[in-house]
Amino acid sequence: MTDNVQSFSAMLRKALGDRLAPEAATFLDMLADDGVMEFPYAPPGLATRLDGKAAIAQHLEGLADMIAFDRMSEPTVHATTDPDVTIVEVEGFGRGVTTGESYDQRHISVIQTDAGRIVHYRDYWNPLVVVRALRGSAVVDAIAGGASDHG
Repeated sequence: MTDNVQSFSAMLRKALGDRLAPEAATFLDMLADDGVMEFPYAPPGLATRLDGKAAIAQHLEGLADMIAFDRMSEPTVHATTDPDVTIVEVEGFGRGVTTGESYDQRHISVIQTDAGRIVHYRDYWNPLVVVRALRGSAVVDAIAGGASDHG
């Protein structure tokens, strides 16, 4: 998971640039101690909100047991009228650890920074991609009535 977190950290460094403190090398370094992560589309049983750096670190450790991440795409950064808010589009690629099913996920993240740290990270993604990676295509097909879009 370390290489994958480094890949994620490198993507964020590229996307957020000077909005982050220069010494913030890892994702956890980039977070404020009281930072918040939200996952509005998380399926039942998965976290929808994490409060504080310790909770986020614990979540990332558990995620490594569920999804093996291979790589991140180049980020697309969208300007906002608030200099402390950045919208980032990125794709993550990997597979479910127990199912071997693909995890090819598009993320749109709304990231708020303050004093060189991430204070709020809201991550939007397709919950069916997560369910497929964790539970298999048959479950997604049953949910979607046999017409799932696997991307």
